[in-house]
Amino acid sequence: MNLLLSIIALLYAGTGIVATVGYFPTIRDLLNKKKSANINSYIIWTLCALVTVLYSWLVVHDLLLILVTGANFLCCALILVLVLKLEHKK
Repeated sequence: MNLLLSIIALLYAGTGIVATVGYFPTIRDLLNKKKSANINSYIIWTLCALVTVLYSWLVVHDLLLILVTGANFLCCALILVLVLKLEHKK
């Protein structure tokens, strides 16, 4: 059973890495001044990600979960800031 839990934890960490890397094309587009993110969607996703990371940190107290949800929140927040900055310049 411990081996199975270790494998699941490793897979979960892997999905966090894959999901975080999945944000890179959008971040790259925004840094190159190409609007490729929907503001309303990223407002919702950033707020949801913030609640999730706070829950994982303050309620669950699981470091791996905190790291994965924290990376998701940081990427969503970065995209939101970049798209808002791009919109503001218009």
